[in-house]
Amino acid sequence: MTPRERVLAAFQHKPTDKVPIHDVGFSSYAASIILGREANVGGGIQRWRESKALWEGEDAHKEYLEKNNRDALDLSMALDHDILRLQYWRMSEKPAQKINENTFLYGDPEKNWRVMRFDPDTELYQITDQYPPAAEDTFESIEKTIAAQERSLENYHPATTASPHTQSLMDKYGKNWVVRVGGGGLGISYKTLVWLEAIAVRPDLVARHLDVQTEQAIKALPAIAAAGVKMIFGGGDFASDHGPFCSPESFHELMLPRLKRISDACHKCGLYYLFASDGNLWSVADDLFGNSGVDGFYEVDGRAGMDLRKLRERFPRLILIGNISSHTLHTGTKKDVIRETMSCLDEARRSGGIIVGVSNYILSGTPEENLWAMIETIREHR
Repeated sequence: MTPRERVLAAFQHKPTDKVPIHDVGFSSYAASIILGREANVGGGIQRWRESKALWEGEDAHKEYLEKNNRDALDLSMALDHDILRLQYWRMSEKPAQKINENTFLYGDPEKNWRVMRFDPDTELYQITDQYPPAAEDTFESIEKTIAAQERSLENYHPATTASPHTQSLMDKYGKNWVVRVGGGGLGISYKTLVWLEAIAVRPDLVARHLDVQTEQAIKALPAIAAAGVKMIFGGGDFASDHGPFCSPESFHELMLPRLKRISDACHKCGLYYLFASDGNLWSVADDLFGNSGVDGFYEVDGRAGMDLRKLRERFPRLILIGNISSHTLHTGTKKDVIRETMSCLDEARRSGGIIVGVSNYILSGTPEENLWAMIETIREHR
């Protein structure tokens, strides 16, 4: 089977010649170990790298983009992935000032700016100072933001064809591999208390916020499908190890109908719709994995209780991607890693419809022997 045939067979619950493989994401640290060179993949580090390249000029930025493409492809090929992740985090805003090698200022240095600093150990790139200081969200402020989003949506007319970059990736690799393409994101912010309060006190605001996301997602789907894309990687984190940040009732009223609309629109375009979230999702599982029409679940967080066998028994048609824990890789022993990897491979062979891999980013600082233990176990036993 080609990798694309293998993945599509898994989605159709047909036999595969070997277990399909896809890791959700890599830190630059982990990717560099695998490739034996500094690898341009990752999260915050990629935003810092792009800021640095933009600061250094057009040629440096072009070189940065070329290295991104080469390293993401080489990483997937080195690991024999069946789904190719060829795009990582970006940041196209050019800095206004370079403060030091790891720190840049953005915006107007006189009246409206923010400073971002890169931490090499964690690979995070975060705001450390800004002016004016960030105001605390209120119901009034988020309502103004939502109203602006709604006005913007009225003038949102996505292209009738996919971006040149996406089309190029599909033309080069889409015949033999599934190319991972994002879309269909849907979520409620959990980073400020006011949004969590709004779920209970102002659900009308939350509904409007989700409606904007839903309409944007649906409008973008035809062009993505026309490029030959077969599946959309969407979703949005909304849970911890202890459960979702909203009640099952709120999820049913607010998230479910919008998820159903996106799923139906994907199916109309011939696309599979995949949803991602970390955490324990059992309290909303019937709506999320059954009633919504979602085809697949990635970032399957086994450490939070999202067990492959239990999911398969309860949702026989749901495609599952992931379940090797980045936490086990980062803090466990080599034996722990081998045992967890083998458990996922065994369940994939037993149940079908499972694509094995790391459920989230392989973190910076992950022991090298653990990383190779996972890779070699998959190579030997898939």
